[in-house]
Amino acid sequence: MFIQTEPTPNPNVLKFLPGRDVSPLAVLDYRTIDEATASPLAEALFELEGVDGVFFGADYVSVTRRERGPDWSEMKAPILGVIMDHFVSGRPLTLAGSVTETHAEDDSEIVAEIKALLDSRIRPAVAQDGGDILFDSFDEATGVLSLRMRGACSGCPSSSATLKAGVEQMMRHYVPEVTRVEQTL
Repeated sequence: MFIQTEPTPNPNVLKFLPGRDVSPLAVLDYRTIDEATASPLAEALFELEGVDGVFFGADYVSVTRRERGPDWSEMKAPILGVIMDHFVSGRPLTLAGSVTETHAEDDSEIVAEIKALLDSRIRPAVAQDGGDILFDSFDEATGVLSLRMRGACSGCPSSSATLKAGVEQMMRHYVPEVTRVEQTL
């Protein structure tokens, strides 16, 4: 098994591409070892020194290192070993019943349009950098759209520029009811 690595715009996040599906149905974000118990792979990664976050995309794993932890040169080989061992073993990514999906059936037409634009144009672009962006809320009275950044995008120095220059501009163009985009922490 050959696993490629790619840098992300966030210097504390490295993207690992195992050449197979990782989490094709839902992106998963683990911020603590307690959350990671839902995934054998995430839990094993958190057991490595310096790991501060694990994010599973459709075909990649993004690992966040602790700000003052070991360098990537020290962490990369153990991370590659854990990922390879997991996929070679054939174990599931998550434990049965640990992933739940919610669907909002009563979204307004504007919110449905925002979510469709996020899913079709914005999330695929953000995934290229090892992250994800999710709908949080939309205030129809003020036109303020709140989005949540995850994976490599969470805490990335360029995430606010991405939101303002890219996401807000696109949203305002396609959904004129959106007046401003903000990040929810």
